[in-house]
Amino acid sequence: MIERTIEIRTADGSCTTFIVHPDRDGSHPAVLFYMDAPAIREELRDMARRLASSGYYVMLPNMYYRAGVMELGPIDPAPDSPWRKRMFELMNSLNIPLVMSDTEAFVQVIDADPAARKGKIGAFGYCMSGQYAISAAAKYPDRVAAAASIYGVALVTEAENSPHIAARKAGGELYFACAETDVYAPMEMVERLRADLAANRVNAEVEIYPGTHHGFAFPERAVYDKAAAERHWARLHALFRRNL
Repeated sequence: MIERTIEIRTADGSCTTFIVHPDRDGSHPAVLFYMDAPAIREELRDMARRLASSGYYVMLPNMYYRAGVMELGPIDPAPDSPWRKRMFELMNSLNIPLVMSDTEAFVQVIDADPAARKGKIGAFGYCMSGQYAISAAAKYPDRVAAAASIYGVALVTEAENSPHIAARKAGGELYFACAETDVYAPMEMVERLRADLAANRVNAEVEIYPGTHHGFAFPERAVYDKAAAERHWARLHALFRRNL
């Protein structure tokens, strides 16, 4: 495997980005990995490595670069902790237009890197970034052939660029993995999402993971569910294998 950390110039600064891909067999399909709210950490890099080991060029950008933040340190789950307050401040500093502006720069780097195969790309995101993966599929309907939201939040809002509306513009296959118990994406939102996707004949699947909570895919979380996490990996691999 080949790993490197580079600086990607965006409209707003320099985004530190982790890239990992196989060390042989030529170029590989590119996948954008949008981080979750607790920021870049070794846990995410390991997840990028896991996907890359199956034959993908994986790009994991630090989305908090505008605030000069790279890592927040160990997660403090206490509801009133300064760590959580800072995390929510950083999460709320982002929005779909900002991240899509960054995505333009990410795609340009992918296109210029000989290690990345030209043509179709994939995207996936967890928590706050499920919406960004779906928005990328809408922004690049001819490029993003597969996108996944894993217990994504804010998937159905009243905004014109709400992900459930953006999904209608996607040209690729979409996948939504949803925790059965999720205060950030309650079942009412999930069912509204499912109904809207079906009504508009979007090429998408919404899957509810029974007995799980928000964050179930991350090994270092108290809510980690190994069986569900492995299922989500199987779904991601199948999604990207079908389309990339």
